[in-house]
Amino acid sequence: MNKLTLLFVSALLFSATSVFGQARSELNFGFVGANYEIPIHRDITIAPGLGTSLDFDWLNLGVKGNYYFDNLFGLTAPAWDVYGGANFGYSVYMGSGHDDSDIDFGLQIGGRWFWNDTWGVYAEIAGGNVSGLSPGIGLTVKL
Repeated sequence: MNKLTLLFVSALLFSATSVFGQARSELNFGFVGANYEIPIHRDITIAPGLGTSLDFDWLNLGVKGNYYFDNLFGLTAPAWDVYGGANFGYSVYMGSGHDDSDIDFGLQIGGRWFWNDTWGVYAEIAGGNVSGLSPGIGLTVKL
């Protein structure tokens, strides 16, 4: 049943990528996950994706909503982004023994720096009620 639910949720989340695909999108990928950011407003994105914990005991399939504080903070340099938001998904426990898989709600905060017009690096801290606190660091590519 868990595999069927996971397959359904992943198909639902990744089908959302075609709905808002007209604006510039970004792919974020790092050590503990990847997501595809889709702008829905100049300061707001949604990002279907998947991630894991640092000890690889969890696999989370979900979606993040981020608010970019650049305009609010007056950050005029296009190389910097500061964001925060909420996440929702399904976390599957991959450890042995017991199954604590469940719906996961959480928050994240992070920042990003682009060294050219296409590539950048991001760092964020995210947490959820099931999967716990998870730092993330990785690369961003503008699509």
